[in-house]
Amino acid sequence: MRHRRRGRHLKRTSAHRVAMRRNLVNNLFLLGRIRTTPAKAKEVRSMAEKLITIAAKGGLANFRSALATLDDKYVVRQLFTKIGPRFKDRPGGYTRILHLSASENRLGDNAPQVIMELLPSSEPAAPEAAEPKAAAEKKK
Repeated sequence: MRHRRRGRHLKRTSAHRVAMRRNLVNNLFLLGRIRTTPAKAKEVRSMAEKLITIAAKGGLANFRSALATLDDKYVVRQLFTKIGPRFKDRPGGYTRILHLSASENRLGDNAPQVIMELLPSSEPAAPEAAEPKAAAEKKK
């Protein structure tokens, strides 16, 4: 039984999973967008969001904690100087996963692909929902 066991095995050893997760998060923070499989993206999302939350708080202890997780000083510096302050006022949900069509599947094994990206900093929460309500009130 797998009670209280978190995460996905992804058919890899534990060391390989840790290294793969670290590499995907590093690339996400460097490039802002990565292309991967849905299972890997869902697994990486929690780690990336926790690191962005730590970076938004700032501080030396949080910097060292992120450095211990990512092992790349340049990426951690980018995280704390650009990405963290960008999401300082946002209460979570810093990434999004966009599913690609079946024609975009990986060539070797036909695995479905997704694009995982960091949200833009100035994206409002559902502005379209407020406008139709105001238009409906004007009609009355």
